[in-house]
Amino acid sequence: MRRFLWLRLVLALILTVPLNSTLILHGARLRDDTSIIRQAPPAPVIEDEARRAELARRRARVAEKIGPRAVLVLFGAEPRVYSNDVDYEYRQENNLFYLTNLNQQGIKLVLMPGNSQLPEILFLPRRDPRLETWTGRMYSPEDAQRISGIGEIWDAREFEPFMRALRLRQPYRPKDDGILLSRAFHANATDGQSRKASSADGRPSFASNVSINLSNASLTGYDTLFAAARDNEAAIYLLLPPDREVRDGSESREFRQEQRFAAQWAQGANGYAIRSAWPIFAEMRMVKSPIELQLLQHAIDITTEALERAMALAASAKWEYELKAEVEYIFRRRNAFWGYPSIVGCGPNATTLHYEDAQGPIRAGDLLLMDVGAEYGHYSADITRTFPVSGKFSQEQADIYNIVFEAQEAAMRAVRPGATLTEVHNAALAKIKDGLFRLGLITDKDSDQYRIWFMHGTSHMIGLNVHDLSQPGAKLAPGMVFTVEPGIYVREDALDNLPNTPEYQRFKQAIRQAFEKYRGIGVRIEDDVLVTENGFKNLSAAVPRSIPEIEAFIARARAKMGREAPEAISASVKRATAGSSGALASVAPQMASTVKDPAERLGERASFPLSFRERTTRVSGRSSLGPLNRARHANS
Repeated sequence: MRRFLWLRLVLALILTVPLNSTLILHGARLRDDTSIIRQAPPAPVIEDEARRAELARRRARVAEKIGPRAVLVLFGAEPRVYSNDVDYEYRQENNLFYLTNLNQQGIKLVLMPGNSQLPEILFLPRRDPRLETWTGRMYSPEDAQRISGIGEIWDAREFEPFMRALRLRQPYRPKDDGILLSRAFHANATDGQSRKASSADGRPSFASNVSINLSNASLTGYDTLFAAARDNEAAIYLLLPPDREVRDGSESREFRQEQRFAAQWAQGANGYAIRSAWPIFAEMRMVKSPIELQLLQHAIDITTEALERAMALAASAKWEYELKAEVEYIFRRRNAFWGYPSIVGCGPNATTLHYEDAQGPIRAGDLLLMDVGAEYGHYSADITRTFPVSGKFSQEQADIYNIVFEAQEAAMRAVRPGATLTEVHNAALAKIKDGLFRLGLITDKDSDQYRIWFMHGTSHMIGLNVHDLSQPGAKLAPGMVFTVEPGIYVREDALDNLPNTPEYQRFKQAIRQAFEKYRGIGVRIEDDVLVTENGFKNLSAAVPRSIPEIEAFIARARAKMGREAPEAISASVKRATAGSSGALASVAPQMASTVKDPAERLGERASFPLSFRERTTRVSGRSSLGPLNRARHANS
């Protein structure tokens, strides 16, 4: 009986110790040993008062830009359908979030700078116990006011009749139960006609049976706007694509509500011009505030940890999706999500700019390109690293990589206040042309031949969108954050896709030898750069970037894995099998051999730590009402 007890104990140790050791050694150890992988620091804490003050400043700036004769209308994002009755997790429209910090569908915001009594109104869906049973708690009026700082909150069902009244140039008289929370109405109400209802935080609100005196509070506040409308000088600002507005009758991928609203409004709106608010938000969002920079830096720090983890584990992975899972596991573990679908391309797949399949094999002799970015608090990082799976660059890989590295260095040196993104791009392009000519991949530096191998711009703004709003030709200013991401992509079919003309035939013949030498190599290096008073700061500089830095980091990480992991597991197995029967001793080494390489075992399990993405129809889109609401999104 005792012998069988030992047998059961030893078998349990053999089966569990290697697996647990693997996760500890290559999960916790790699996460927690900051000498190898930089663990993202704690998330920034944004105090409610500071957040509300910043949101109020943003709304005031928008109001100043549109002027007293205009109205801004923002719509909350519509749910995005995954399939049939299943939605993606909800993510608020960026500009509405920028002014309110509210992440719930069905919200609308109206700014009327010329109305001294009602300069801003938030239209909020009422809490619905039936919906909350399925999708979680919705904002109460007090919640929405505490987060956004907006004092006038009306039932979302009041929005359409309110806008109809504006179109007809008539003051709007809401229903008694249409006002969920109000500062203006309480201040102007008279005894016997209104009743204050105390909210949880002591702010005034109105119950559903309250009678409200509207004469002073709202009916005279529209005079400036309506006078402008009578003179055909009023305007309605909507988020309309600036290159389209509603001229061609088609809809963009986003802002369909706005385009439909504009089309309906124009049919019977006398005196109101429809204008795009896009340029206003583009100008404002290009320069980041200190709060925005904190959130953006945290997203970058999370991405740094994820990329270093992937570098350390790349040699043990067999498939691209395994490393994609490792990256996104870190995102979710740090309460973040991806700002765009992660790009993980090995070998020839690295030459596809937005390669998202992640189904290819990972081979030791190939380069691995990883373009990933965590989104935290609605703000997205965007970092790319290209590194050798083996840990060492071949000569051909290093030739291409060094050109891209030199191009990025030159581009960063061009970053300063007063410069433009075109100047940054041209600095990188000059190095790219020189390098391609030196390698024999182009024959003329003054032509567009380089576009065969480098076909995209060097920079784009980042922020609430990974490709954030910007103004063409804008001068760089302190507080702007953008990417610097040159690349070279020697696609295997590049020459086959060129026109079959005598000129191109001569070109292909001239570069054929160089093409065959570098065929299938793709390199991009991307960092997130902040413009400072005197130049720039690389916010993602912690991620190894140069060839010596990358090779040294991978060597350190894999040496630690290689030295400690197998020995630890081997010792555990030996201890477990000591004193066991001969039959058991002969079985134990065979079982142990199946997990001899802990990194390989971790690679096999890489997909499992990644939480399954909830795909449920959501109303609130958030898990808490804290200072920072969780942000999720369906696509970039």
